[in-house]
Amino acid sequence: MLYRYFSAASTYAHSVDFVIILIAVIVGFWLIVAEFVFFGFLFKYRASNGQPTRYITGEEKELKKWISIPHMLVIVCDIAILASAIYVWYEVKQVMPPAEHTVRIYGQQWAWTFQDPGPDGVFDTADDIRTTGELHVLVDSTYHYELMARDVVHSFAVPSFRLKQDAVPGRTIMGWFKATRAGAYDIQCTQMCGLGHALMAGRIIVETPQEHAAWLLRQENPSAPASAPAVAQADRVTVAEVRR
Repeated sequence: MLYRYFSAASTYAHSVDFVIILIAVIVGFWLIVAEFVFFGFLFKYRASNGQPTRYITGEEKELKKWISIPHMLVIVCDIAILASAIYVWYEVKQVMPPAEHTVRIYGQQWAWTFQDPGPDGVFDTADDIRTTGELHVLVDSTYHYELMARDVVHSFAVPSFRLKQDAVPGRTIMGWFKATRAGAYDIQCTQMCGLGHALMAGRIIVETPQEHAAWLLRQENPSAPASAPAVAQADRVTVAEVRR
């Protein structure tokens, strides 16, 4: 559904959207101009009785300006797009803000699994929390992730975060995100990875501190009561977004 792509739930989602909108506006402007000039010339210089055809070599100075001037203007627009794209790429891919939490993400045919270091903050210890299909994170907290593939190339994508990163077998790829809105957000695999590719979905559950603490408690003690389950709260936020 389109609302999943329109909602912006991470710190850099609006920056990515700005580049996309900038490209759409510039390309759309030149499309309208080009079509207007094209059909205008077709009408103005259409064949008519008694009007001889004029031979044009393309070297006439007064005619070359119709190529050179738009060409220079398009180059200026390209530079604006390139500068914006490089800035956002640097912000998202090259700068790693200090992590408040770190999680591991594994892609395999055909599911996403996650490893949270647990209360001690250290991986591969007894209190690690492992989940399949759902990653629980805190709202307004910076997360680093270690992304790995266990078999073939996958691509970890969260449309609402404007996050997309390939997972390559044999490599651990680092990245980050900071969720800004509590709710439940789709995870997709956007790299064709086999027969079950279409089934390789998951969710990121972005929780308030109270909801996340309750979720951690349930992982330590599955029999613990949950008066307001985090997932249910997240689902309500998602439904509210649809209604808006």
